Amino acid sequence: MTRKQRRLTLIGSAGAVLAIALTLILIALRSEIVFFQSPTEITQNGVAPGQRIRLGGLVEEGSVVRSDNAEVSFRVTDTANTVAVTYKGILPDLFREGQGVVTEGVVGSDGVFVADSVLAKHDENYIPKEVAEALKAQGHWQGEEGNAN
Repeated sequence: MTRKQRRLTLIGSAGAVLAIALTLILIALRSEIVFFQSPTEITQNGVAPGQRIRLGGLVEEGSVVRSDNAEVSFRVTDTANTVAVTYKGILPDLFREGQGVVTEGVVGSDGVFVADSVLAKHDENYIPKEVAEALKAQGHWQGEEGNAN
């Protein structure tokens, strides 16, 4: 075997090992790559209590309840299912009912999602695809079509 053939064989072998490693990593992280789960996905998949996830959807109208100790409870919906959420802390300025939100935390044993961070979205262009489709089907959201002039 010549020097050039050995070099090409070494490079090809290294490339194959890297491809296999990347494939194994992507397979292992397949379920963790999701940015967030909708309330429908959470109810259908049956998230175990104590499991850390991200929940995304719309803050349900009339669901925000604030207490004196900076604790807020609200419900996140995708118009098909709803998940109750509690959060203790200061909410983002853009947080309000009917607005998109992503919360990160754990599901409690009582089924209530206990959030330790809340991210409010500034417009409906960032809501989950499933939520956008449900809102479009109900006629509540126009998205890009409604903004076109």
